[in-house]
Order: sequence, then structure tokens, then C-alpha cells
Amino acid sequence: MWTVYIIRCADGSLYTGITKDVEMRLAQHNSGRAAKYTRTRLPVELVYREDVADRATALKREHAIKQLPKEKKLQLFAGN
Repeated sequence: MWTVYIIRCADGSLYTGITKDVEMRLAQHNSGRAAKYTRTRLPVELVYREDVADRATALKREHAIKQLPKEKKLQLFAGN
């Protein structure tokens, strides 16, 4: 099982990624050992996750989410 996730950085920006272990990946982001983008925007918090069946599907969904304007991304997790 793969997960597409969105985290909100301390500066309010959003980062989208994929992983098989969301809790581990979030810890990596918050320790500065994950994506270069998030290293200078700590701390980060998980705001959205979507489980998918396989890596290919996760990559496609990640790409689709990254193409959305920020307002649409915010709508994805507005109720969470």
C-alpha cells in the first residue's frame, strides 16, 4: 500500500509526496533528513493522506495533485 500525502510547512507552503510509511516520512521531514524543500521550512504537519494500491498509481496521483492550484489543494483537506 502506498500513500500520497500533503504536508503544510511552517511558512504555510504545501509539499506533496508519496511513501509507504507516512509516520516515518513525516519524522524524516521534521528532522531535516527528507526533501530539500522542507529542510528550511520546519516544522511540518501532515494535512492530507490518500492511500492507493501501488507505486505507479501513487506517482500519477502525486503529479495530479501537484498540478492543482493551492486553493484546490486546500479543498482536498478542508474537512479534515
